[in-house]
Amino acid sequence: MKINVKKRPYALDDQSLDIYLQEIGETELLNSKEEVALAQSIREGDERALEGLVQANLRFVVSVAKQYQNQGLSLSDLISEGNIGLMKAARRFDETKGFKFISYAVWWIRQAILHALAEQSRLIRLPVNKVEELRKIERTLKQREIQGRQGNETDKMIDPPEIPEWANKPLSLDAPIGDQGAFSLMDRMKDHNNTLPDEAFLDNALRDEITQAVASLAPRESEVLNLYFGLSSDRSYTLEEIGHRFGLTRERIRQIKQKAINKLRHSTRGRRLATFAD
Repeated sequence: MKINVKKRPYALDDQSLDIYLQEIGETELLNSKEEVALAQSIREGDERALEGLVQANLRFVVSVAKQYQNQGLSLSDLISEGNIGLMKAARRFDETKGFKFISYAVWWIRQAILHALAEQSRLIRLPVNKVEELRKIERTLKQREIQGRQGNETDKMIDPPEIPEWANKPLSLDAPIGDQGAFSLMDRMKDHNNTLPDEAFLDNALRDEITQAVASLAPRESEVLNLYFGLSSDRSYTLEEIGHRFGLTRERIRQIKQKAINKLRHSTRGRRLATFAD
């Protein structure tokens, strides 16, 4: 069943959630060639290509959103916010970098959800009159954003809202959030007891990213990491075992391993890997 992203780009409610989940579960996944073709068309301004790339990945927004349940927003709200991040990722995706789209989009999805959770926390601590004022500002800004995407000339007719100073106050990562204030943004970790419907696909995307990242290193560095972490076999090897293979000391292998990890940490591909660990 085809989902019209333009008619229902982000917003969901609890009543429509079950139908929505069923619909996106019926959407076929894209292969790499299809992702590349859609990304190229999106850069040329093809809105149907944008819709196609977004629709094929809506299920993964649900997978990420479920990690942030019971922290101030309903699942439908989390998915709606995650969809905003997915749309932004689809517009910015550069297929020439060699990444799969979902590995790029995960960061945008998480950021959109975390931003929404932070804003919800801010609203909980504000007086009612300020909450309503902020919501009016938010509605106006979102209207301008949507009209800007659609090229609507009436966008120019909407006066920019005056944002009060209190609304721009940054939120500390250690600030208590949630209805009971029992945790902070720093506490928002993945619920490992929650089985995600598309977790296997995300795991495969992560493995692909790791494999490509390690392959970009010098041959010896690549082999050391493959052996040490068991990336290319059913077991991992100790520094001593790897050293025996290369005829090097344990300390020398440790140095090679650390140098390789540092290279990955500061590379573009390494930063992509970090999105899976958030």
